Amino acid sequence: MPKNKIHEGNCLEILDAKKFSSLVDLTFLDPPFNQNKDYAHHDDNLSPEEYWGMMKDVCQKIFDVTSVGGAIYFMQREKNTEEVLRCLRESGWTLQNLIIWKKKTSAVPVASKFGKHYQIIAYATKGDKARVFNRLRISPPLPANYKFERENGVYVTDVWDDVRELTSGYFAGDEAIREKSGERFHKQQSPIALLLRIILSSSNAGDTVLDPFAGTGTTLVTAQQVGRNSIGIEIDPKNVKMIQKRSDELWNADNIEKYYQDYIYTENLPEIWGAKSSVKLPAKSKTKQPSLFG
Repeated sequence: MPKNKIHEGNCLEILDAKKFSSLVDLTFLDPPFNQNKDYAHHDDNLSPEEYWGMMKDVCQKIFDVTSVGGAIYFMQREKNTEEVLRCLRESGWTLQNLIIWKKKTSAVPVASKFGKHYQIIAYATKGDKARVFNRLRISPPLPANYKFERENGVYVTDVWDDVRELTSGYFAGDEAIREKSGERFHKQQSPIALLLRIILSSSNAGDTVLDPFAGTGTTLVTAQQVGRNSIGIEIDPKNVKMIQKRSDELWNADNIEKYYQDYIYTENLPEIWGAKSSVKLPAKSKTKQPSLFG
């Protein structure tokens, strides 16, 4: 059984290489974006110098507790790309990809420039090469100009336009955690589909996954279902209680089984998945269809 640990407190204090008992193989770093949001235990309106100094310290501390070849996925607003890359570079990480997570529903109109429709996720490793990188294959809807159906899917690229964000309203669905009043418990909750792709790509069963700003615990809930150990750090006691509740009993909305079909063309999927699935894999096709990335 995978081990899950939840630490309540400030990640800068807990991520001390001398005290931290576990080496980490993969980190999902999704911090507050310094947008003056109302967090109970965090000042989200720091000066740019203070905020990015903190982010560099976080990246450095994660680097120090990461195994050689381990990975980090640092998610941020598109306008902060330069600062994200600087933080990673100056703390020792090697950039592998700048992933574009294209939103499905939450495009933001802007009067004086192009509207915003994506976030960036910087994927970097400790060392020049990843210890683990599983090349996942998916089968998204065909573009309008394609004539033939794909028989074996395509490899995942650095543009992710098939993962829906948990926007407010209808498209948030059952996965978005809500208060009794119907209000969202956490407005920045990340979707399980996003974490599943990251974890499957850059870890194997038995590896340890870290989330230093754990929020509602999506990283931990996803990791434990695919046989990865996980460590979450969260400063808000209310969120910590939610993470524990979510981890102790799997909710239907959190079940990853529905996403297995998305990756059925991936070689060695049962081993990568790390847990037995009830979904049957298709027979291997001997015919290759034309594809941009296949």
